[in-house]
Amino acid sequence: MTALAPTADSPPAVPHPRRWAAAAVMMTAALMDLLDVTIVNVAIPSVGRDLHASEAELQWLVSAYLLGFAATLVVAGHLGDRYGRKALFLAGTAAFGLASLACGLAQGPGQLIAARAVQGVAAAVLTPQVIGSFRTLFHGKERGAAFGMYGAVAGFASGIGLLLGGVLTDADLFGLGWRTVFLVNVPIAAVCLAAGAMLVPADRERSTGRPDLVGSLVLAAGLVAVVLPLVQGRSNGWPLWGWFCLAAGVAAVAGPALAQSRRGGGTVPLLPARAFRLKAFSVGLLVQLLFSVAMQGFFLVFAIWLQGGQGYTPLQAGLVTAAFSVGGFLTAPVADGLAVRYGRLVLLAGAVLMAAGCAWIGHAVSGAAAAHTGAWPLVPGLLVAGAGLGFLVVPLVNVVLSAVPADTAGGASGIFSTAQQFGGALGVATLATLFFQHTADGPGPAMTTVLPWVVGVFAATGLLCLALPRTALASHDG
Repeated sequence: MTALAPTADSPPAVPHPRRWAAAAVMMTAALMDLLDVTIVNVAIPSVGRDLHASEAELQWLVSAYLLGFAATLVVAGHLGDRYGRKALFLAGTAAFGLASLACGLAQGPGQLIAARAVQGVAAAVLTPQVIGSFRTLFHGKERGAAFGMYGAVAGFASGIGLLLGGVLTDADLFGLGWRTVFLVNVPIAAVCLAAGAMLVPADRERSTGRPDLVGSLVLAAGLVAVVLPLVQGRSNGWPLWGWFCLAAGVAAVAGPALAQSRRGGGTVPLLPARAFRLKAFSVGLLVQLLFSVAMQGFFLVFAIWLQGGQGYTPLQAGLVTAAFSVGGFLTAPVADGLAVRYGRLVLLAGAVLMAAGCAWIGHAVSGAAAAHTGAWPLVPGLLVAGAGLGFLVVPLVNVVLSAVPADTAGGASGIFSTAQQFGGALGVATLATLFFQHTADGPGPAMTTVLPWVVGVFAATGLLCLALPRTALASHDG
């Protein structure tokens, strides 16, 4: 989800009469992306068996989507500002529906990976238009209510996606099996496209700045270059080209940030240089990155371990994993209020709870003697980790983006969300590679090898939280 700091713009004399209907349509379209972040994880073992996908290809099924999203998100927001959010929203929705259809019809892992990448790009095109439109359609208390609804939908999607993925895969509707996980998006996209054309208003004001397309291409290439050797390196014996590729990727990602301050001619900066000079933003970006590394990597290997190593069906795996979302639902509503009172200590507590919950799961896995581990030894750890998620993620947006000046809030929000997606791709690449490297010893030992790293990354996230502002709302000086 892309979060934005509030701005002090003036409300129009007459609010748009169809603003809430337009918001419902746009939130429904955004729901497709929010569901696809988690719905695929539970279906991945079934996809692997049906398409005979290799371990690296299973990783790419998740990483391709996250990388496509991360590489496109920042420039897509600028494109919407310049060429109209409605046009970009409709294009992104149509592309997402077509890419989902291609996923559902894929006959091999290569086709599916390519379609997943297009899905991620399409999601990145439509998502910032939803947020940007909310900022122009709503003002005052209505804007708070609209963003509150969006946050509730996002929370609902992350929880229901895990369960829905298991339900659709197990139901095997029309003999389609895992394919319904993707095909369910097609009718939703079609309805949103038709309703959006009628109900979503066109923009009255357009940005005059030109999006930095060259910088966005360099950034996209850099993100792929970082993840590629991490996913493919193990199966290729960690060749020298992989290390060169990794170094070039890091340089390409850093390049736009270093070069943009010297770029002129009316080009909109790709990355917010002013925001990077604020301690709250820079540290918060690292917190977001590390948190996403641990969470996305963990849930991929956890889904594979439950089904491939423990004999769970997709539905059973979805039900067990949903306990994590239940924990988040319990703490998310009170997290902001506690952060106002206790500041960064709430975020620290969230990271500690996530580390403790994963440590509990590691203990349950290592102590399991039976081939099939019951759900109850795992559920307490998932609940605790989910509770930590609510305490960490909900206030983090407020702490970080409130430190950013209003004129750079859009760009800062885009790169903040990019860090989340890129961190997820890194987590899938590194932690899944570590898991597959030890599967010869058995699924249990492979899982117990990964979990200490997950705990360590969450612990490092907590230490970084201590460098955030003491209060929930940061000042502009960071």
